[in-house]
Amino acid sequence: QVQLVESGGGLVQPGGSLRLSCVVSGTVFRNYAMAWYRQAPGKQREWVAIIPNVGYRNYVDSVKGRFTISRDNAKNTVDLQMNSLKPEDTGVYFCNRYVPLSAPWNWGQGTQVTVSA
Repeated sequence: QVQLVESGGGLVQPGGSLRLSCVVSGTVFRNYAMAWYRQAPGKQREWVAIIPNVGYRNYVDSVKGRFTISRDNAKNTVDLQMNSLKPEDTGVYFCNRYVPLSAPWNWGQGTQVTVSA
């Protein structure tokens, strides 16, 4: 059974930075494109950054130039470096595989990011 454990969230002022990390176990991690997703208060969960096993990374327009997704296939981890944070980045952040025509793995608990003065 795949397990996803996210960490690194917290309270930060606008303009600040956070680095999120996700550890994946129970699968051959390197076989999958991975993504970070965000669920803002009162909104549906959406992907914000995708990193394939090979190829180009992709970002939702609202985070381009500010967020960077990376992965370490040796450690089964996927990270999200978030800079120049804005209040609208507030939400619970989750990692999961990115396979558009397949169901995601069971979601982890996520990590809360709050951007506020």
